[in-house]
Amino acid sequence: MEQYEKGQKELSKYGIEIDKINSIKLIENQMKTNLKLNILIIVLFSILWMTIIVLYLRKRDKKIKQITNYINQIKNKKYDLNIEENTEDELSNLKNELYKITIMLKEESEISKKDKENLKMSVEDISHQLKTPLTSITIMLDNLKDNPNMEEKTKQKFIFEISKQVEWINWLVISMLKLSKLDANVVQFYDEKINLNKFIGEIIKNLEIPIEVKNQKIIIDGDENVSFIGDYKWQQEAITNVIKNCIEHNANNGTIYINYEENSLFTKITIRDEGEGISKEDLKHIFERFYKGKNSSENSVGIGLALAKNIIEKNNGMINCKSELDKGTEFVIKYMK
Repeated sequence: MEQYEKGQKELSKYGIEIDKINSIKLIENQMKTNLKLNILIIVLFSILWMTIIVLYLRKRDKKIKQITNYINQIKNKKYDLNIEENTEDELSNLKNELYKITIMLKEESEISKKDKENLKMSVEDISHQLKTPLTSITIMLDNLKDNPNMEEKTKQKFIFEISKQVEWINWLVISMLKLSKLDANVVQFYDEKINLNKFIGEIIKNLEIPIEVKNQKIIIDGDENVSFIGDYKWQQEAITNVIKNCIEHNANNGTIYINYEENSLFTKITIRDEGEGISKEDLKHIFERFYKGKNSSENSVGIGLALAKNIIEKNNGMINCKSELDKGTEFVIKYMK
């Protein structure tokens, strides 16, 4: 005891109290406890981090397998896949890009299928339309071959008819080739500013002969500065076909009215005749290829208006028709700006 008191006095000289020593021991014990706790937290955090990495890797592997599966399905031309992602990681971005490519390939596949159907329909149409004139030509040639002593007048008549049929076949094939090109989207349109005063004037000049044959009158009304943007050659063909249709169905000594105007949205051309008109039933089908209405002429093929509509629509335009029996027909063409 005496020794303890002596030691306590000795420590007091240096300002050290026994109670303070106990405090230091408590601090040391607390530090050991904290160290153990920190080590436990580090271990737990490491386990959590490893778990997150494992889960991430599994998720990534799953996405990679999905993407691989999608690619294999695309290779097999299966485009009905719902693979759009809403997350932002790299694989999700890749998946979204793959989805965009899938949509593009699907659209291309549908276009290709439609082109094949259009080609098939065009071949069937041509075959059907060529059958009658070719049969007629064959019969006349057989007559010429089997009757070498045929009268010169009859022979010349046959030759003239054969020549007409050949010209008709040539026109039909050229028209069908144009339609096929438009259907296949291989026609390149060259846009330019077209002045309608000059444009309509040239068309009427090219149609002078059929107009004179039927002694018809053409009345044109419109500002000389009205214009639209389009391919001159192709649009000339389209409008020519519309005006030819009006000439064909207009009465002898009749009048055809052509008006053109423009506003901030579109340029409008109105072509009206005073002919026999079109029935409501036929009016629904007049722009269908090879459709022949009740009032169609014997030589009509039913391709001119179909070609015109196709050309106009390909050049950012539209065409509509309204008609009344015994009152006439009106075509309205609009080229959007």
